[in-house]
Formats: sequence, C-alpha cells, structure tokens
Amino acid sequence: MYMKKFGIAILSIVLFISAVRAQTKATDTTAKPQGRTHTLDKIVGVVGSSIILESDVEMKYQLQYLAQGNPPNPDIKCQILQGLLTQKLLAQQAVIDSIDVKDDEVDADVDRRMRGMIQRAGGQDRLEQFLGRSVIQYKDEIRPDLKEELVAQKMQQKITTNVNTTPEDVKNFFNKIQKDSLPTFNKEVEVGEIVFNPKLNNAEKEAYRQKAEDLLKRVKAGEDFSALARLYSQDPGSAPQGGDLGFNDRSTFVKEFTAWAFKLKAGEISPVFESDFGFHFLQVVERRGEQVHVRHILIVPVTTQASLDRAKAKADSVYDQMMHNKGIDFSTMAAYYSDNKDTKYNGGMMLNADNVDTRTTFIPTDRLDPQVALAVDTMKVGSISKPQLFTGQDGKKSYKILYLKSTTNAHKANLEQDYPKIKEYATNDKINRTVSEWFQKKRKLTFIKIDPQYQSCPSLKGWSTPATIAELKP
Repeated sequence: MYMKKFGIAILSIVLFISAVRAQTKATDTTAKPQGRTHTLDKIVGVVGSSIILESDVEMKYQLQYLAQGNPPNPDIKCQILQGLLTQKLLAQQAVIDSIDVKDDEVDADVDRRMRGMIQRAGGQDRLEQFLGRSVIQYKDEIRPDLKEELVAQKMQQKITTNVNTTPEDVKNFFNKIQKDSLPTFNKEVEVGEIVFNPKLNNAEKEAYRQKAEDLLKRVKAGEDFSALARLYSQDPGSAPQGGDLGFNDRSTFVKEFTAWAFKLKAGEISPVFESDFGFHFLQVVERRGEQVHVRHILIVPVTTQASLDRAKAKADSVYDQMMHNKGIDFSTMAAYYSDNKDTKYNGGMMLNADNVDTRTTFIPTDRLDPQVALAVDTMKVGSISKPQLFTGQDGKKSYKILYLKSTTNAHKANLEQDYPKIKEYATNDKINRTVSEWFQKKRKLTFIKIDPQYQSCPSLKGWSTPATIAELKP
C-alpha cells in the first residue's frame, strides 16, 4: 500500500474519459442485451451543477475496459464513476481558483490522443469506421471533456504543490511501517554503457537523401502531401495520418526539426534536412502561439555492414585504451565517445526507467534490457565488458561497452541502502494524505448525489451528500 499514489491513481481513472462521451450523449444502442434496446440516458451522479450520465460510465466500461480484453467486472464501474466525480469536483474548484488551460494546450492534448487512437486502431479509416464519424468531428466532440481533464490535473497539482518531505519525515514514515510489512527489493545493479552506433558515410547516405529530395519535388509539383506520406514516409507514428504530427511545442522535436518547424509560416515547406532519425522535409499547417501544427515525410537510412564494422572498430579501440590505461575514468570516456545522449552526460550510467523523477541509477535486474542483464550476470563489480553487439527495441543495432558499478542483493527495505526509495514512498504518502484531506473537506461543502445503484460501491462511501441536506436541494 505504501507504493501507491492516491492522487495519481485518481487521475489515472480520470484519464479513462477521453473516448467515451462522444460515443453516446443521450441514448445508446451499441451495448444492448439481445432482443431489446437499452437506453443509457439516466443521471447517475451530480456534483454541484454538473451531471454524469450512465452512458458516460457504461461506454467507458465497454470501450476502455472490456475492449482491452479484461473479464467482466461490474466493480470497475464504481471506479469509473469515482473518477468522473473526482474530475467534476476538481474542475469546479479550479473555476473558483481561476485555474484554466490555454486552447493550444487542449489542442495539443487532443491531437496527441487522436494519434494514439489512430495507431491502435490500425489507421484513420478504421478508427472513423469504428467511431461512425470523421476524426475532425470526434475531436470537436471530445474537446470539452479533455479540457476539463487538463483543468482537473492542474487543480490537483496546485493542491500538492507545497508538499515537502524532510529527512525526519522519511525516518518517521519508515519507523511506522510494521517490520513484517516492509517491502522486499529485488537484486539491483548499477550499469554504465558506452554506445557506438553505426554511422553511414556521405556516399552511403546519398541515396536516402535523394529519395527525400525526389518526394519533395513531387509535393512542390502539386502531388498530395498526405498521400505521399502514407505511401513513403517511414515514421510509423505519423505516416498512417498522412505525416500529420498535430500541435506541439518546441520541446517535442529534435533541434533540427524544431528549427524549421518554428521558422516557417503556415503553408510553407522546408528543404530536406537531416536529423538523428534520417532525412525529413516538413510543412507547417498552422501556427498558434507557442504551438505549431506540422506534417512531415521521413526517409530512414538502412544500416550497412560496413557501418557496423566501423562502429565495432571504434568500440574495440576505446576498449583497448581503457584496458591499457587503468587511470582512464569510465565516465569521461562515456561523455566523450558514447552515442547515447540519454546516458553519456550521466557518466554513462543507465537510469531506472521506472523512477525517472528520482534519477536513480539502481535498476532491478528484472527491469534491465534482457541482453544487458545477460551480459552483466557474469561480470564482477568494477569490471568492463568487451564490446558486444546489441539490438534495440526499434531493431537498430549498436556496439556497447558495459561497466558494472555495483550490485545489491535482494533484501528487506532499510534506510541505509534504500533512503531514496523510502523518501519517494514517504512523499507519496504525504501527497496521498494531502489530497485525501482536500477531498474530504470539499465533499462536505459540495452537493453530491449518487444514483442508488452505485451507493453500495466501497470506493464511493462518504461521497453522497446526506439525505437530510440533499432533500433541501432542488
């Protein structure tokens, strides 16, 4: 229980909402028992002046729970309704506190979610067939709900913004945990890497650059940008959408892409340029404040055996340097030679992807890349591996030199070894209590009514306004 974030758990339920309301607003016939129509227009929740329809709950249950292959579980509807009540309560307080989100923030979130839905559906045409309407219509319909979600998120952030955890808080939190309830941490390692990516020379890259140039000429000659992107772009995330990336800010793209995206005016097309991903050209569709709506076509060069051989030769050379000069520091060599921008400026040390905020380098062995785990399993602490060939999740190959900095065996949590983790749990506990206290207070000050069919839900206990008070409400 100490590892769960109450606030984040609530917001994760709130974030279920994006695909529901547009599907049914008053009467729904998509989910009906055989032989009869089932209307889903009953009001199942009221928060102040806002209402929640059964269609909101029912469609979310079907589209976002059952559609994921989960077994039927009516209790999930209780959680969905709790999330909707929570969102309404947060959003109404946000109005009082003058918290709002800008239109470009909402547009960016709508576009991001639609790209995900299109990708999961297997293309825009299939998604539109499922929705029974165009993507543009659907985006307009879900926009108000997504705006409310973003407002609710900002309100919750405000509630917890001043939460601070001192060393004394951490110690007190740990001491309150019963000894037989202390979590057990799996074996953890600290692993460094120096990555050598295969790089094509100019002659090897020329054919790919020329392919991009040829496509650019076809666009300028009048051919449809979207159609060419669907046929030829090698960006799997945007190609099915005709290269459309939606609205994004400067932090979204690599620097070369950002430079052109924010330099051009609406309608203008960039020349072909190169980034770490390959050769692109882009068109600005629309500018809105610090957000830009672009589409692009990407051509990805294919790694050659010659480029792999060059990467291996460089890796071997760096390894030989470290073996013949024990005074060379691994972190220095990583900063100078590694091609992995995520680790080279961290002394080459990998970060635990499950705890990015803490930037901890302690990684459970079961969370390591299986190839890395296999390699370090036979290494001694302080040792450096010979260059080995690795294949990433994207299928790209690279050579790596690994360094095993430390190993911590599986053990019961203790302050000496696990202070950063325990501090995180203590902070989460403090956030949980802060959010819980806020909701308890606001529920007492807000008229909340829940339909009888949901009043037996354990998660909704204490939410409804007492009957004696509710009777006075219109």
